[in-house]
Amino acid sequence: MQTTIVVGGGIIGLATAWRLGQIDPAARVTVLEKEPSVGRHQSGHNSGVLHAGLYYKPGSRKARLAVTGIRQMIAFCQEHDIPHEICGKVVVATADEELPRLQTLFERGTQNGLEGLKMLTGDELREIEPHAAGIAAIRVPQEGIVDYPRVCETLASLIRAQGGEVVNGARVTAIDREPSGSWRVQSTAGEYQSTRIVTCAGLQSDRIAALTGANRTVRIVPFRGEYYKIRPERQSLVRNLIYPVPDPKFPFLGVHFTRLIHGGVEAGPNAVLALAREGYTKTDINPFDIFDAITFNGLWKFLGKYPKMCWQETKRSFSKELFCQSLQRLVPEIRPEDLSPGGAGVRAQAMSPDGSLIEDFHFVEGPGELHVVNAPSPGATASLAIGQEIAKLLT
Repeated sequence: MQTTIVVGGGIIGLATAWRLGQIDPAARVTVLEKEPSVGRHQSGHNSGVLHAGLYYKPGSRKARLAVTGIRQMIAFCQEHDIPHEICGKVVVATADEELPRLQTLFERGTQNGLEGLKMLTGDELREIEPHAAGIAAIRVPQEGIVDYPRVCETLASLIRAQGGEVVNGARVTAIDREPSGSWRVQSTAGEYQSTRIVTCAGLQSDRIAALTGANRTVRIVPFRGEYYKIRPERQSLVRNLIYPVPDPKFPFLGVHFTRLIHGGVEAGPNAVLALAREGYTKTDINPFDIFDAITFNGLWKFLGKYPKMCWQETKRSFSKELFCQSLQRLVPEIRPEDLSPGGAGVRAQAMSPDGSLIEDFHFVEGPGELHVVNAPSPGATASLAIGQEIAKLLT
């Protein structure tokens, strides 16, 4: 009988374990999660957006799995009564120089198989989002919002119903391959053995993969994204989702507006280097994580490539006024007094030694093992499709 250990109880690890149980009901699957409950990091610290696949390079794993994944996620939420809403999104061009990039996005989304995309004039945009600035926009009707923590909880229940285990409080400390080819995993919850291993460890993915002997050629560099919430009396400025046109000179998407599935509107995120991989506030500091980052040449090369952006993001992190100025490009009526502190997330971004960011989902495979080293946005949206792909690769 095949036995599989999945290290990491985030949404991708859980989706993988569930998909393995579907493909091979006789197999035994165990998920080891170091936190007291599942989905405690990236899966539970995001804005809950369902991404349809507009931005991603056609033919890439991201594009393919985002388009498939959003359909699977919507069907999953419908079947299991998980809060979600397909409210649509607008991607807004606010200056003439953004128009060619907007057109490229439209063509890319069409190539990726998105349905119902529409180019809008400024007047048509304001019929959808009356307070949005913009001379043109793309309407993406397939996108929406969802409760990802509920998705994680539901997946954990389904895994247990299949006969699998989800063990919380099980921080993995060592992974060894036996002469027979099987795996022995030591954790704070005990020792486990399996014929296959999958690691989906998010912010710790490079370190956990390295425990198996996998080459740590890329490094996870944590970027914290900080949000503001719009005060209730001003939430009418945003109906659903308002996004900027990405600037190809910079590696991050830019601040945007998101309506939340359980009420409220948030604005953000920025992108600043976190001083701890699981550091959700400015005062969260982990010396080991800092040392790990600053001794990686790739980080210094990244900072050398984008010095202006890094400095601007850092200043914006400490200034509500500067943050608000960025938001005013999309919604001019927003004011600093309309913003109150929101939450934060940390993006587990894989970086190459040359300082470039790994853009696509990145797996490292070997006999009886597979490691998810990079799965940033739209990883949550695509999680069921990613899990299905991993299960097929393993079986």
